[in-house]
Amino acid sequence: MGSALLRANAMAVRWTAIALGVFHLLNVGGVLVLSTMQIRLVHLGAVLVLLFATTPAFEPGRERRTGAGTGVGIAIRALFVAAAVGCTAYLLSRWQAIAFSGGMTEPMDAWVGLVVILLVLEGARRRVGLALALITLVFFLYPFISPYLPGILNSRGYGVERVAAFLTTTTEGVYGIPLGVSATYIVMFTIFGAFLSVFGAGNFFFALSRRFTRSMRAASAKTAVLFSAFLGMISGSAAGNVAVTGTLTIPMMKREGYHPHQAGAIEAVVSTGGQIMPPVMGAAAFIMAEIIGRPYAEVMEAALIPALLFFLSILLIVHLQAMKLGIGKADGAPPPEGEGLTEPEGPLLVAGIPYVLPFATLVGLMVSGYSPFKASFAALGLLLVLCAVMQRPKPSVFLSKALKAIEQGAMAVVPIAVACAAAGIISGTLAMSGLGSKISSMIVLASGGVPLIALVLTMLVAVVLGMGLPTTAAYLILATVVAPALVKMDVPLMTAHMFVFFYGCISTITPPVALASYVAASIADSSISKVSWTAFRYGLTSYILPFMFFFGPALLMQGTTDQILLAAASGVISVFCFAAGIVGWLRRPLGPAARALLIVAGLMLLYQTMLTDLLGLALLAGLFVVLRPEPTAEAGRVA
Repeated sequence: MGSALLRANAMAVRWTAIALGVFHLLNVGGVLVLSTMQIRLVHLGAVLVLLFATTPAFEPGRERRTGAGTGVGIAIRALFVAAAVGCTAYLLSRWQAIAFSGGMTEPMDAWVGLVVILLVLEGARRRVGLALALITLVFFLYPFISPYLPGILNSRGYGVERVAAFLTTTTEGVYGIPLGVSATYIVMFTIFGAFLSVFGAGNFFFALSRRFTRSMRAASAKTAVLFSAFLGMISGSAAGNVAVTGTLTIPMMKREGYHPHQAGAIEAVVSTGGQIMPPVMGAAAFIMAEIIGRPYAEVMEAALIPALLFFLSILLIVHLQAMKLGIGKADGAPPPEGEGLTEPEGPLLVAGIPYVLPFATLVGLMVSGYSPFKASFAALGLLLVLCAVMQRPKPSVFLSKALKAIEQGAMAVVPIAVACAAAGIISGTLAMSGLGSKISSMIVLASGGVPLIALVLTMLVAVVLGMGLPTTAAYLILATVVAPALVKMDVPLMTAHMFVFFYGCISTITPPVALASYVAASIADSSISKVSWTAFRYGLTSYILPFMFFFGPALLMQGTTDQILLAAASGVISVFCFAAGIVGWLRRPLGPAARALLIVAGLMLLYQTMLTDLLGLALLAGLFVVLRPEPTAEAGRVA
């Protein structure tokens, strides 16, 4: 009986996911003409159904001990699913009457809304993590306890019905901008990414990465950097990217000669960087475009130089670490069988046409002004046509792959959507209670009006709030809680949001809670602490870059062409200095003093003035002359 129920549940989940994916494809394609609220209601309702049908209340071991995996546990899951369906159906029947009445609600609306809020909190706890659920709960409770709080946190407070109704019957709470982005941009890109994966893009990108790096020193590690960058743009999840690509790249790097903690750290850092790499920068970038009211193409443009500097930095670290370890050039042989990916048949560039042309189309359309979800829809259509023409699969195989891709894409949006709904509760509470402006005032007051101090405080808050959260959830919280403080101090809107976006991304490699490093440590069979702190060290450039957005806006493509080119050139030399200082190698092993001077030179070059650039170059040139190569190769024995 139990196995039959599980099979029925799996089948229901599969077709619900497919139905959700098809619903969004028909909506973007213009076949369905629905209101914004209807789309968001259906999106969250289906996501909650999928979440509660597939995610246990506790980890498997605890489920067995508490009996949650038995018939009682299945019944509890069914109860949550029924609650999600019932609440969604009720709100779908009421949204129009509420909208046409100017926001007049009934008591039943509020109580159904309260159930939706509780479902979102429980869904966030199960699928995203306890940290997000607790943070969201604290903000949700604030309107009820604010009359009893001291000082600036004191306010008049609100009742349960008022708060629940506001958060679930308007577009400023659960069904606000974050969920709207999930229901349009993000779901289309998760489906597009799933189609790329199912139809063989992983094989092509892996082969392309190896083709670029096969004659280089530390070829496997550089393959890992490029491969993870390609796939990281699509996945939008650092920890998920490590789980997918790390099983292939980490063993390759270990065989090449990297220590396990180094291999894990490299993979964690590059998987994190995929989220800041245009053209597809992960889910959070789409939300940023919507929040700041700028076209996504502008966000892509602003992120381009920092993203390239980030990946150049890790490539240089990989190369210098290989020199320090005495790792030579690879022989160009393909990876051993059984590692999950193989070389595509036939000429590589021909095999890559079904993946490269859709990507080019995606970028071209977004740069031309098309919305990201329309561009991804067009790119997806081109991908299907090219795969059908060039790969010529049997119709049944083609249909099976397409359904599998739609299912995977819909399932991939589940944790993102529930994180967006939770963030909607936070932003709605901030708007309703005025807490957002109070937090901004506290940061401004603590900084004494000095922008640099405000940036440091924002960084600390961003890293702490971002720990243990996926990037999307981290950015959503930071964008609503701390970014307004920077804007209040006349930091440009794009700069402020890019600042917190970067720290939201790199929170996944920031100890002590570093999700990407945790996954990488498991694959590398190494200490979590060693992988986390090594990844933190390797990603040091990304902790410094956001400060330079403020002092050198040319890094965000803001300024004249000459200023942008100069910023890019000095940035390249700067990350070389950082890489050499981090690894401790410049023509020979370096001591602490030389490493510190290299970091200082890097900071001077990253700070956008002619004087600091010249001083940084002079310091680097002096070190390069003084640090002559050692006559014997002792580096290989240096860990």
